[in-house]
Amino acid sequence: MNDVEIDLQFEDGRRLRERHGLPLLIGRESDCGLVLKTWRVARRHARLLCRESELWLEDLGSIFGSTVNGRRVASHGPLLPEDELVIGPCLMRVRLLRDAAPGVPCLRREADAPSFAPQAGHGDAGLPAPPWMADAGSPGLAGAAAAGPAPGGEGAPAPADPGGGPRPGSAAPADAAADGGRASGPAREGAAGKAARRRLHEGLIQALQLRRQDITGMSDATLRAEATRALAGLIAADASLPEDLDRGMLLRELVDEAVGLGPLEPLLADPGVTEIMVNRHDEIFVERGGRLQRDAASFSSEQAVLGVIDRIVAPLGRRIDDSAPMVDARLRDGSRVNAVIAPVSLRGASLTIRKFPLRRLDMRDLLAVGALDESMAVFLTHCVRQRKNLLVSGGTGSGKTSLLNILSNAIPSGERIITIEDAAELRLNHSHLVSLEARPANLEGRGRVEIRDLVRNALRMRPDRIVVGECRGAEAFDMLAAMNTGHEGSLTTLHANTPRDALGRLETMILMAGMDLPLAAVREHIAASIDLIVQLVRAADGRRLVSAVVQVAGIESGRIQLQDLFIGQPGPPAVFRGCGLMPEGFPASAGLDIQLFSQRTVCRGSASLDGGPRAAC
Repeated sequence: MNDVEIDLQFEDGRRLRERHGLPLLIGRESDCGLVLKTWRVARRHARLLCRESELWLEDLGSIFGSTVNGRRVASHGPLLPEDELVIGPCLMRVRLLRDAAPGVPCLRREADAPSFAPQAGHGDAGLPAPPWMADAGSPGLAGAAAAGPAPGGEGAPAPADPGGGPRPGSAAPADAAADGGRASGPAREGAAGKAARRRLHEGLIQALQLRRQDITGMSDATLRAEATRALAGLIAADASLPEDLDRGMLLRELVDEAVGLGPLEPLLADPGVTEIMVNRHDEIFVERGGRLQRDAASFSSEQAVLGVIDRIVAPLGRRIDDSAPMVDARLRDGSRVNAVIAPVSLRGASLTIRKFPLRRLDMRDLLAVGALDESMAVFLTHCVRQRKNLLVSGGTGSGKTSLLNILSNAIPSGERIITIEDAAELRLNHSHLVSLEARPANLEGRGRVEIRDLVRNALRMRPDRIVVGECRGAEAFDMLAAMNTGHEGSLTTLHANTPRDALGRLETMILMAGMDLPLAAVREHIAASIDLIVQLVRAADGRRLVSAVVQVAGIESGRIQLQDLFIGQPGPPAVFRGCGLMPEGFPASAGLDIQLFSQRTVCRGSASLDGGPRAAC
């Protein structure tokens, strides 16, 4: 039996020498062979094992990862006595003791109480590893062993269903039927297909490891090509694969899970899907045509979801862990990403991706789907060109960001635009554009850059227009100050159900910013800064449309006055009508006709920007 001798050196100067049997599980759980009680160490962080008479290290999908000689690794071997292994606050040097007696029990420390049901024990003298460590959906496979950056997060692996229910990676027949009969590969496979999938997935990871390449330094395209070649050879050499198994689909799905975003890849490529919601590893919903439906796809384990989340946020310099369990991020195409993990998310890691159309939308697209009528489109375009300050208001998923992108198309090309966002989502089609993005604090709690700081800095960058992706807090005051001090024509969005609610939210955000101002002064500031409010709604059938275009008409008796210019009613059919009043503040040379504000338009049929039926107006 092989043992390993470990020299440990901690940040506080303590030194220990311990001896353990292999395989050795390292983590902060009490059932790990080597217990390191610190928040920087995952519950099951890494393991040491003997492979072909050589000592190897495997990271099990930890947030902070494992480093060997200063480089973060997913799997590394053989480990030499002079190699420096760092896990959490501990620097280790390990030495393989061949054919040794059972290891001496290590020095035990008080461990954190597990937040989930404990797995089978893993002793200090080399007892068999728990079943989840050998499963194909284990962190060693669905994590980042072959995926460049080490996976993020730590979570309990999905236990087998003792009642014979659906396993991770499968979907109930009812769910498949609800999805129009479409089912992914794992949902259609029997026991033999699932066993083959686990066997091939493990073989792929082993093939990439045995070549001893620095997969963390490879580009995504190179890594995917390498994984595809290795897996194609394994599939060709496996004579026990079921005859009815689609080998091409199997190849794509296993490579996606190893180096990509797993079962989300085909959903991201599907133009009909506008939003992807991972409630937990075996429960995925999508939005099609404005309606939610369950998809047959699923992840193999909780750790696979955590690995995908980390692959998304790590390149952006953001983090997600126990101390920061929520994160906003984006994909390379600009799609919005939000992730929540335990302990905040009680059912497991949750991931929400809001996709944006591949091509840049314009006002004609909104007209085609019946989101507004021609009169509204002409007037809003005119307002942007006349440098009116616009506030786009609406509920979650009502299309505020899309409308902001479209309105920006009317900004003259000779003007300088600065966009400010929490997570960059805007895709403005403009030649003179500077994009700024807020930054969260680092591990030490330093380096945070808030939207308010960026708004203040933008004033020194000679902007013609300032576009704030969304006002959520104290930056509202600075944004309004910019609108009222020489930066007319600025745009921003805000969450509110009605134009009147939007004004109330602005007042609240300014007061919460710590401004020692009377409410009357706050309202005067708002009335002097905002010219128009564009309200968006999302109808019960999923259609998004402009429900109101309102002009801010000053203050009377201490209350901000609003004047309706256009009203939209969802229907069906959707009805848009002008209120018959000319807006104030436009010069006679603007060319606005009273007829523009007196028309009534009826749009029949439901429509959506993701390929649904077109509206007939």
